[in-house]
Amino acid sequence: MPSIRPFRPGDESALADICLRTADAGGDATGVFEDDAIWAEIFVLPYVARHPDLAFVVEADDRRVVGYIVGTPDTDAFEAWFRDEWWPEHGARWPRSGAGRTRQAATLRYADARRPGAEPFSAEYPAHLHIDLLPETQGGGWGRRLIETFVEALRRRGVTGLHLVASDANLGAIAFYPRVGFTPIPSHKGTRAFGMALGPPR
Repeated sequence: MPSIRPFRPGDESALADICLRTADAGGDATGVFEDDAIWAEIFVLPYVARHPDLAFVVEADDRRVVGYIVGTPDTDAFEAWFRDEWWPEHGARWPRSGAGRTRQAATLRYADARRPGAEPFSAEYPAHLHIDLLPETQGGGWGRRLIETFVEALRRRGVTGLHLVASDANLGAIAFYPRVGFTPIPSHKGTRAFGMALGPPR
């Protein structure tokens, strides 16, 4: 039986692999970019670097990490740190000139543009998360359990709201989030955003 445990140093490579294998609207993104490592450097590794105490993983019976949830209690503070500290170091290895209109180029432009206040819902829903599960773990209730674990950790910190953003091509995720307590909120083109107001710890 799988179990949820806190993130531990050394889990990073497993998280990067899960991120890659679920990054293409929930499907495997291997080979979509010239360098597969870009996905994790934007969407999972900065979170475990900044907030390792808000990262939780699903561990299978054979000790493999097969899912995770990561996030931040303060989106604007996180985006300032990403812009000023994380991305200048970790994003500099990929050239921008002549990148054209590829998905890799668009994703690097997104990362380059991250900043406090870029998301209009961070005032009402200051925390945000990323959650990914390998296909073998999906459908067994582990996504719900990860979100419950993350939400309780935020409540203990006094965080008042949580949001997430999914690609509008990720139909499975769009159907899932309302089932676990999220409400649709206004979104950027090509995405679906969801928010959840948080009460005190249970």
